[in-house]
Amino acid sequence: MAKVITDKNKIREVLNRGVEEVVIKEHLEKALLSGKRLRVKFGIDPTSPDLHLGHSIPLKKLRQFQELGHNIILLIGDFTAQVGDPSGRMTSRKPLSAVQIKENMKEYTKQAGRIIDIKKAEIRYNSEWYKNKTMDFVMDITSRFTVARILERDDFQKRLKKDVDISMQEIYYPLMQGYDSVALNANVEIGGNDQKFNLLMGRKVQKKYNLPEQDIITTPLLIGTDGETKMSKSVGNYIKFNDLAKEMYGKTMSIPDQLIWHYFELLTEIPLSEIKQMQNRARASLLNYKEVKEKLAKELVKMYHGEKQAQKAKEEFNDVFQKGGLPSQISAFTTTKSEINILDLLFETGIAQSKSEAKRLVESKSIKINQAIKQNWREVLHLKDGDVVQAGKRKFIKIKMSKGEQNDKNTDN
Repeated sequence: MAKVITDKNKIREVLNRGVEEVVIKEHLEKALLSGKRLRVKFGIDPTSPDLHLGHSIPLKKLRQFQELGHNIILLIGDFTAQVGDPSGRMTSRKPLSAVQIKENMKEYTKQAGRIIDIKKAEIRYNSEWYKNKTMDFVMDITSRFTVARILERDDFQKRLKKDVDISMQEIYYPLMQGYDSVALNANVEIGGNDQKFNLLMGRKVQKKYNLPEQDIITTPLLIGTDGETKMSKSVGNYIKFNDLAKEMYGKTMSIPDQLIWHYFELLTEIPLSEIKQMQNRARASLLNYKEVKEKLAKELVKMYHGEKQAQKAKEEFNDVFQKGGLPSQISAFTTTKSEINILDLLFETGIAQSKSEAKRLVESKSIKINQAIKQNWREVLHLKDGDVVQAGKRKFIKIKMSKGEQNDKNTDN
């Protein structure tokens, strides 16, 4: 096994860039300088099948520890996902079945492997220790803590003030996440700053079980593409690891200008000095914000898809959004209807989820057919093979006329 690296500059990078808080910083810095090999844990519950760029921030921090020679642990909370983390929520999470969880986590390690070296990581599932626990365990761990301490968390206080129910499962959750650190003998735990209560609980649970308390690194939450709330699949403002290169590029180009530096610092490897220089030049109008955003988009696509795909995504984006061209690949909608109301077409193709949404799209001039804007939601269209329906800047559907009784979506290459 390789020797642990104790380079002060690299340790400073680990403890500062992309970091919200370190508990306890002096203790962790001393441990990193000592050459001791630490066990560093990051846990994630498989509540959806996709990891997004918000997850990349703690994963990148995990990789930095890996590069220093420490043992990193990617913990997949297949058991705790059935309970549901109450962090940042005003309502209880909808319980997930074991089948849903298994389906969600099918490609988690593959996706995480885009950032960390999976072959050298310890991959664990907390069902390993929870599936065989009995009521004796529940009685033991709950006897070590009071309800008053658990209810101190900000999420619970807000819900109590608004008379919103808190389930017993949600009260157990921080104890269970804390016990994960006991089961794994963790020296360090990484998590988003919305996880601080749970991470601190890990220290308390370890102490109750007479183990050394783990140090904690909290990372900033990534603001989503809407520029308002944290990146989240439930909000729809996310960029997935598995997005196609052109989708990742297009979504990045759609972010508000004020997010550019936030994304550069948290998501890329570009030195902070270079980012600061770009920022100063942009503020002095010596650098166009569009150029900066193009650099960001290309950098992100390159990280997940490679240089060749990043360049291709940039060229296609320019063709479609600046020169009025069409994407190289457009999903096809097969239909037997040569005449159809525009709202019906938008609904049947899946461009709109309802007729009312379709109407809003037409009235807001967001719909084009063969590059011509459509404004009359009562219009009956006369479709022909090869017609292209466009919604906004990124949705395209090509009409494929069929003589058969089919109405399926295929892929038109």
